[in-house]
Amino acid sequence: MNITLSIDDAVIEKARKLAHARGTSVNQMVRDYLESLVRPAERGRFGTELRTLTAAGKGRSKGWRFSRESLHERR
Repeated sequence: MNITLSIDDAVIEKARKLAHARGTSVNQMVRDYLESLVRPAERGRFGTELRTLTAAGKGRSKGWRFSRESLHERR
């Protein structure tokens, strides 16, 4: 979808320089920013789903737990 924005020329010029320094475009930076605004809502939905699945889980570990040593084991 295409949209039109009104942004001060000085702001656009600074944004272009920043985008160039980052190896991207102003367009991509705007897309990334807008996506970052909507992600928290998605994370909340996924968190709710994870809690639901966890509560419904059968728990087949038979009491076994990770030990501190096994969690930090280096190979």
